[in-house]
Amino acid sequence: MLRISADPTELDVALIHDFLARGSYWAAGIPRATLDRALANSLCYGGYLDGAQVAFARAVTDQATFAYLADVFVVPDQRGKGYGREIVRALMADSRLQGLRRWHLVTRDMQDLYAQVGFTELSHPGQHMQKHDPDVYRRAASGPE
Repeated sequence: MLRISADPTELDVALIHDFLARGSYWAAGIPRATLDRALANSLCYGGYLDGAQVAFARAVTDQATFAYLADVFVVPDQRGKGYGREIVRALMADSRLQGLRRWHLVTRDMQDLYAQVGFTELSHPGQHMQKHDPDVYRRAASGPE
């Protein structure tokens, strides 16, 4: 059974960094210092089996009006067991995140999972804007230009 915790001292930051930096399309190459800052400034949940972390999710939030769901993953050998859905539901049920006006996320391939926990496509996509720099981590790794 998956044990889910919001205790930041339990997070396996090395595992999270390895997965995000080397195993994700959305945070490939993220520097460890950048991840450390992101974790410190987010509400983070870990999922554990027999003491080992196998799942992760975090919310970037003001805990009053808005939350951005980010960096959700399940390690490859534990996928297909519902752990992603479980950890997202637990995070969204956190008492600090109740009564929010809007949750947001960006995904390339997991729309079906997020639909199961209440997410829908943008109702007015033309009203949403972004400032996106997909090469920021690559540039940081290569030093100043």
